[in-house]
Amino acid sequence: MPSRLEKIQAMLQDDPRDPFLRYTLAMEYRKQEENEKSLELLTELAAKEEPKYVAAFFMAAQQLVELDRIEEARTFLRDGIDAARLQNNHHAAAEMSELLAEIGKDRSIH
Repeated sequence: MPSRLEKIQAMLQDDPRDPFLRYTLAMEYRKQEENEKSLELLTELAAKEEPKYVAAFFMAAQQLVELDRIEEARTFLRDGIDAARLQNNHHAAAEMSELLAEIGKDRSIH
């Protein structure tokens, strides 16, 4: 029986540009602690997808905080807040603003 990862990869063969499937694959890599693969996909979704895939900014930032890569997380959050606002996604902008404020106060948040 194929694993969840294998199922997602098979679906991506049919539609390799599907942003939701690519996001799902990134989350699956994160679960498996394959952080660089996960972050690579999230970065691609955040930077190259049009419109920007807002959830990718937040998930990348959370993962970077866990890896103690705070400055990179801040960059993702600032860019993500801008992208969310451009899409009138006030909820996502607020969540990212909250995380940005948190990591500004305490560098040891995990």
